[in-house]
Amino acid sequence: MPTPTDDFWLFAYGSLMWDADFTYAETRPARLYGYHRALCLYSFNYRGTRETPGLVLGLDRGGSCQGLGFRIRGRDREAVLAHLCRREASEGEYHLRWLRISVAGEPVTGAAFVVNHASDYYAGARPVAEAARMVAQGQGKRGACVDYLRNTVAHLREMGIRDMGLERVLREAERLN
Repeated sequence: MPTPTDDFWLFAYGSLMWDADFTYAETRPARLYGYHRALCLYSFNYRGTRETPGLVLGLDRGGSCQGLGFRIRGRDREAVLAHLCRREASEGEYHLRWLRISVAGEPVTGAAFVVNHASDYYAGARPVAEAARMVAQGQGKRGACVDYLRNTVAHLREMGIRDMGLERVLREAERLN
């Protein structure tokens, strides 16, 4: 793990890629092995409610995931991690983990938010029709869940990444709206 004064890399795979509301020095393509991007978390606040939850992305066990690496300067570490923990893990839905990440082809130890299987936010894998229904219905403090998924899929495409599973859920959710 990097020391508290070292720069470090943060792995982003979902909304952090297109809604980076934190200070960073640079971004580069990155890959995380041992986890994959999945619509596996209920959203009871940002993209849904307890009565009509949305479904959002998490890093779940297995496979690998392409995304972005954000280099965070050591001097910004404390503030950035505190902000991201409030944003991403305030309800215990994610764990901050220090993992081996490939950033622009170079292995580094970096930070990533992975799903907490013990959290009541963990939805696990859902069939496409159910995932699409939850994405279509979700509306919370940060907007519509379908917009969240649309932005993520668009950003992935801009990076040359096709996630056929997410694209299938998005098509079905848009049909339902």
